[in-house]
Amino acid sequence: MKRFFPENFFYNPENKKVLEDYRLIGDGKDGEVYRLTHNKCLKYFYKKETYKKELEALKIGQISPVIPRLYEYGDHYIVMEYVQGTSLARHIKKEKFLSLKLTADILDMLDELKDLGFTRWDAEIRHILINEHGDLKVIDHKRAFSTVAQVPVKLLKGLDKYGLADIFLHNMKKLNPSRYREWQLQL
Repeated sequence: MKRFFPENFFYNPENKKVLEDYRLIGDGKDGEVYRLTHNKCLKYFYKKETYKKELEALKIGQISPVIPRLYEYGDHYIVMEYVQGTSLARHIKKEKFLSLKLTADILDMLDELKDLGFTRWDAEIRHILINEHGDLKVIDHKRAFSTVAQVPVKLLKGLDKYGLADIFLHNMKKLNPSRYREWQLQL
């Protein structure tokens, strides 16, 4: 496997300047994401602890279709699949609708995260990506094993922001009445 960066490359903070050659596609309190190629991106982490948590979740998630492929990792960085597509947040903002099929896909995605053993199988709508084939991928897994969720509160809050939480729950009631009743008891 061809590596983008030599082992321990980012151990020296001066080497981070090389990232200026790549397009910054996202940043936040935990780090920055750069597009490396048409199908790969690099996530650079400010804190080693956050990096370790995200890497653990990505490694475990490699058997799942909803987790981006992991290509390389080193000190403070992870090279993973760049998901071509749009976030669920942008999709529903544009469409102003949530189909029965998309609801089913979201429920399947949540099941997949639970099956991986993630204790936080909830996801923010901005971290759920819909690729060019209509498949869902979830990013940002630093809390996959440190937070416990019985009901996807962050997902429902995000849907509610666009007035779609009730439609999601209505669709869910059609698709999985027993889970709907279970969630209603906890909401």
